Amino acid sequence: MTRNAYFNSPFLLGFEHLDRLLERTAKAAGDGYPPYNIEQSSDDSLRITLAVAGFAPDELHVTVEDRQLVIKGKQSDAADRTFLHRGIAARQFQRSFVLAEGIEVTGADLRNGLLTVELTRPKAEPTVKTVEIRTGTDNSAGGATGKRRSGEGGQS
Repeated sequence: MTRNAYFNSPFLLGFEHLDRLLERTAKAAGDGYPPYNIEQSSDDSLRITLAVAGFAPDELHVTVEDRQLVIKGKQSDAADRTFLHRGIAARQFQRSFVLAEGIEVTGADLRNGLLTVELTRPKAEPTVKTVEIRTGTDNSAGGATGKRRSGEGGQS
């Protein structure tokens, strides 16, 4: 995968994680199975609904790993059944969603072949921080002491 040049600007300090986030998102796109919806259920909550017809609750796993919601499904093959035609997908899947910082998974529910995962996001509260400005007389911050070391410029 080629590197994204958007985050190479000297004005974007500390945004290296966004580059990694975009890479993870591209990998998570997958093949489109199972289909899903994402809806905003209220001002501070989201709902992801996946169509997982035929999966039992013990065949589905919902985890959060490193700010990534991972939903896995694996059906056990029924050895006692012989299919003349198999049109209902029974394959395993893994669907991933990258979560913004602070978003929490509050629950999951399986009804009528739909797996619903509830998410909440905290309300953003603006913060103002005043940064203290030190003067040149404060030497405790590792500033220059006026002494020269050997090998530095200037006359000896």
